[in-house]
Amino acid sequence: MMGAARARYEVAERTEATSHGGIALAHRIARRSGLVAAIDGQVSLLKIHCPYYESDHVLNIAFNAMCGGQTLDDIELRRNDAAFLNALQTEAIPDPTTAGDFCRRFEEGDIQALMAAINETRLGVWAKQGTELTSQTAVVEADGSIVKTTGERKQGMGMSYKGIWGYHPLVVSLANTGEVLYIANRSGNRPSHEGAAAYFDRAVALCRRGGFKDVLLRGDTDFSLTANFDRWDDDGVRFIFGYDASATMRGFAEDQQALH
Repeated sequence: MMGAARARYEVAERTEATSHGGIALAHRIARRSGLVAAIDGQVSLLKIHCPYYESDHVLNIAFNAMCGGQTLDDIELRRNDAAFLNALQTEAIPDPTTAGDFCRRFEEGDIQALMAAINETRLGVWAKQGTELTSQTAVVEADGSIVKTTGERKQGMGMSYKGIWGYHPLVVSLANTGEVLYIANRSGNRPSHEGAAAYFDRAVALCRRGGFKDVLLRGDTDFSLTANFDRWDDDGVRFIFGYDASATMRGFAEDQQALH
């Protein structure tokens, strides 16, 4: 069915291409938004910058994930992609081993400093959008996610209620834009709501600094943190959480239905 036509292939010596063409734009945004400067100003892990700064390491790992990398070892693919390096106007990026060493330097305070640097930059990005964004109700969501790991001796891992070995990070995000505001890693056997109230408070403060006048907290039944309801209500924070359908709650619902 298929003929044997003669084909000619020509490749110019100066041809250079990459499947990650948007990486140059991503890097430009990181620089123009002030993210690079904020990371270097607030995260201090390296005694000597020779040649890399903290922002170089953070962006190197982030860009690897943006380009489909699943592990730090995939950074090696980027290191050998001349077009990728030229898009970033660099001769080299940290190799996987160096990236791993950088990650191991982090303590809890350093992680908090990195998130603070990102969120400070986020405020500037929100401001550039004017009132189109901040005139809305800021919907802050929290959720836990079971993350499986194949490691056998990784620090802090545990077995979840689903029988999965790994971690159970808490993710607090702005539903309006899908931005992740805070992440807290926890052992796999920890409940979804652990530590959520404190991160809700930080998210509310961040949104108000960003210009949002109205903030709504949202989550499933695990985040019905009743001990915080009164103070959130007094502070003008609205919330919608699921609640377990206990016999008492069903009775309240049936009584309300009967009244109406």
